[in-house]
Amino acid sequence: MKTESYRLVKEMEHINPSNLDWFKHHLRGILESQKPFHIKCDYIGLSFQEIDDKIEYLASEIKEIQTMKKSLESAKETALEAVASVFLEYGVDRIEGTMISSLTITPSKTKIKNTLTILDANALISLGYVNVTIDEKSIMEAMCTIDGMEEIDQYVELAVTEENIPARLKVNAKRTSANNQATELLSLVDSQVA
Repeated sequence: MKTESYRLVKEMEHINPSNLDWFKHHLRGILESQKPFHIKCDYIGLSFQEIDDKIEYLASEIKEIQTMKKSLESAKETALEAVASVFLEYGVDRIEGTMISSLTITPSKTKIKNTLTILDANALISLGYVNVTIDEKSIMEAMCTIDGMEEIDQYVELAVTEENIPARLKVNAKRTSANNQATELLSLVDSQVA
């Protein structure tokens, strides 16, 4: 992005209530100069356009960085699961390092989630299971008791779903960090592996 560094643009970029008088003084100096009015108009207008261009550029960069961040987070999760899978193939659940305290595998687990489908909202409301709208938390609690289940079973359906969470690698970093040594170590290992 090529931008011009007009003095007025710099003044606009740093404007705040505490230096508003200074900005107005600078603006008066522009208006009172000997330059033709069309030049003054262009200078002020182009300064605002320059600010708009910078805002647009930054918005574009932020969007690109957010996309890159999401991509990296997704790639990291996939890589953690892949490393854990390969470690488990070899029967490894922990490796200790010098720069990294250890790499450990979190075991895979199944997450159970209850989903409640309301069949007759009015009946549940008349029974007192309401909190401006249907109080699903109270209904779930009632479904855990025999009396509650008998009372509301005909008005709801309870579905149990499972979510399999694969094993993941956990990087346990040491408390003290030596970034230069870590970079050198990564370079050394990378050159030997590649």
